[in-house]
Amino acid sequence: MTLALPDMICFALYSATHAMQHVYKPLLDDLGLTYPQYLVLTALWQQDKQSVGALGRQVQLESNTLTPLLKRLEERGLVTRTRDAQDERQVNITLTDTGRQMKAAAAHIPACVLEKSGLALEDLTRLRDQITALRDQLRS
Repeated sequence: MTLALPDMICFALYSATHAMQHVYKPLLDDLGLTYPQYLVLTALWQQDKQSVGALGRQVQLESNTLTPLLKRLEERGLVTRTRDAQDERQVNITLTDTGRQMKAAAAHIPACVLEKSGLALEDLTRLRDQITALRDQLRS
């Protein structure tokens, strides 16, 4: 069976991802952040001081992508990278005061995305849960 492009779930997800990035871009440009940097900071705002490995699993980025991203955040003074005292192979990422303060500057972003979606919070939450379940099923 061959499906037309608009009937394909993969295309719906792909094009929705591009549309979502289009919504985020001007909001993040105001903060000087890329979307992956925003994801990392969001994870650290929820739980500061994480290992690179734990952070990578949370934001679903490989080390070869995450490490340069973390270096750029460190250069901007938003995070520090330090070797773990117990295991020098581990690198821990910790927010700086500037990185913690950025949380307040970014606090409006989720509400802007919700408004732009045109969906009620309950509907958007349900959609997120369905997409997450689909992702997890596809990975199994």
